[in-house]
Amino acid sequence: MWYFLYMIPRDSEQTIRTLLRGFPVITLTGARQSGKTTLAKAVFLNRPYASLEEPDIRRLAQDDPRSFLDRFPDGGVLDEVQRCPDILSYLQTIVDADGRMGLYILTGSQQFGLMSGITQSLAGRAAFMELPPFSVAELIRAGKLPADADTMLLAGCYPPLYDRDIAPAAWFGAYVTAYVERDVRQLLKVQDLESFQRFVRLCAGRTAQLLNLSSLATECGITHNTARAWISVLEASYLVFLLRPHHASFNKRLVKMPKLYFYDTGLACWLLGIRTPDQLAMHPLRGNIFETFVTAELVKTQLNRGEPRNLYFWRDSNGNEVDVVVEYGNRLMPIEIKSGKTVNRDFFTGLQKWLALAGRAALNPTLVYGGADTFDHQGVKVVGWQGCGELLSA
Repeated sequence: MWYFLYMIPRDSEQTIRTLLRGFPVITLTGARQSGKTTLAKAVFLNRPYASLEEPDIRRLAQDDPRSFLDRFPDGGVLDEVQRCPDILSYLQTIVDADGRMGLYILTGSQQFGLMSGITQSLAGRAAFMELPPFSVAELIRAGKLPADADTMLLAGCYPPLYDRDIAPAAWFGAYVTAYVERDVRQLLKVQDLESFQRFVRLCAGRTAQLLNLSSLATECGITHNTARAWISVLEASYLVFLLRPHHASFNKRLVKMPKLYFYDTGLACWLLGIRTPDQLAMHPLRGNIFETFVTAELVKTQLNRGEPRNLYFWRDSNGNEVDVVVEYGNRLMPIEIKSGKTVNRDFFTGLQKWLALAGRAALNPTLVYGGADTFDHQGVKVVGWQGCGELLSA
């Protein structure tokens, strides 16, 4: 009962409850420690729970899946179900025979295996939700948002950092060892862990930048195909995501490479060796980390609503760029991101060039900056960092 009474309310909870009315199974995925178990238990407060991460529970489910599922006559929560994918076929038979909606919530921390197993066994029976770490809006409502941007960027948004007394550096060190490296070894059978550790740190150094796999592979001393596979695993483990370039050329040549982002700036900072707000304030990648934070907040908004992602960036061959372009049919919302606390005219250069090209396709041009105030400037909405979670409000 404790977890329910003191859980920070999650934006995705209402989306999940709505989906449960139309599907017998909800699959809740997301990074390790993003709060999946807590949320699933809160939604299914009075239903049984089993973690397939526990060896004895997993062994029972593997050896006698029918008897195991008989323990859930009215459904329940099956946690880390990717650890026992064979159970999904038996689950299909049960939900088909039962006919009720909202029976099971399945959670998983890896897309590989889990998604393919559910697609094969539970097609048409399961809805999918991805749960990111806390959003700015969630932290604001809980009264837990850090007072300044650098503290926010350094801490990141993983729930354990907001419900226990632990320094981010200590927590992320344990997190990387316990989950990131272990999960990757399970997925890829990585033998040279040192090379993979170097690869992840090099990725952190490229957050909010174009992803050049060839350059990344060369610097890490691995093949291009290995770099591609490792990026895919980081995506599947919900540690990084890619932003694709928008296709609208406006008669300009566009870059074709995606941009790489971490879901959580706290993890990126830890990988970069940044341990204090003062170090972050002077770090050459602070602007990239701030852009990562804002872009991740936009992604979280759409994930929490269960919406398809319609976020892109725009950059032409001359280096003109808009950090995020949100596509609404034939209308495009440009969002420029600047980490400085004082707005100056240079902040608007990229937006102005893009607006001149986009014409009537432009919608609600916005600038997010490192300060606190919100105001309008020559047709552009200027938003402080604390308001970035409301940019895509319906």
